[in-house]
Amino acid sequence: MIFPEKFRLDGKLALVTGAGRGIGKAIALALAEAGADIAACNRKDNPELRVAIEGLGRSFYFIQADLSERAQSREVVAECAARAAYPDILINNAGSLRRGKGAVNFSEADWDWSLELDLNAPYILSMDCGRHWLAQGKKGKIVNILSVLAVSGGIDTIGYTAAKHGLAGLTKTLANDWAGKNINVNGVAPGYVRTDLTSGIHISAERSEKFLARVPAKKWGEPEDVAGCALYLAAPVSDWVHGSIFIVDGGYESW
Repeated sequence: MIFPEKFRLDGKLALVTGAGRGIGKAIALALAEAGADIAACNRKDNPELRVAIEGLGRSFYFIQADLSERAQSREVVAECAARAAYPDILINNAGSLRRGKGAVNFSEADWDWSLELDLNAPYILSMDCGRHWLAQGKKGKIVNILSVLAVSGGIDTIGYTAAKHGLAGLTKTLANDWAGKNINVNGVAPGYVRTDLTSGIHISAERSEKFLARVPAKKWGEPEDVAGCALYLAAPVSDWVHGSIFIVDGGYESW
């Protein structure tokens, strides 16, 4: 059959940022199960992830970097190339948010930090991969992990929301520029997934109940729900998909 093979990533190297936990970890495992070797870019190594990836028969490379620091972001792709090879797939997943008790109290320092981590770092890594692919005439895949806040406003999330809107725009404009050059750029916008980032909601029975009342699927998302969509966009089966943003949220945004 054709389609199972089109989901395979044998012989590919995937660079996954923020792969140490949550959605990034689930994506790294999904890509490895499909045959890809994994370069995991995190602030800290995750020995359990290494064991799991290598247990699947794939190679694992740890690249230490804090992507809220511009100088460190600039070194990630070069280090990946030096340690293993230039990636065939880039998953821009690393991200976080800071709250400021209302927009007027959100500091310029927190604003700068938010845009550096959630928008500038994906831009830098995308440019570094894209330049190599274009120069070598190679095929490449970029999957940006956004958020439903890339298509809505949110509450007390001004820096994160602005950055994710920007990343959505970056996704579409890079897709337009590179689609004819054998490079796919797409995005996944998760809703409320059960991770450390949403723990303030899902560990509270009262807050979780209020949230689920707005979710047609009536359940929290799990990291694996996002990983399946990321695998689709990284694999050959999606070769004619460019500039798309897949909302994976149990129907939350359509409510």
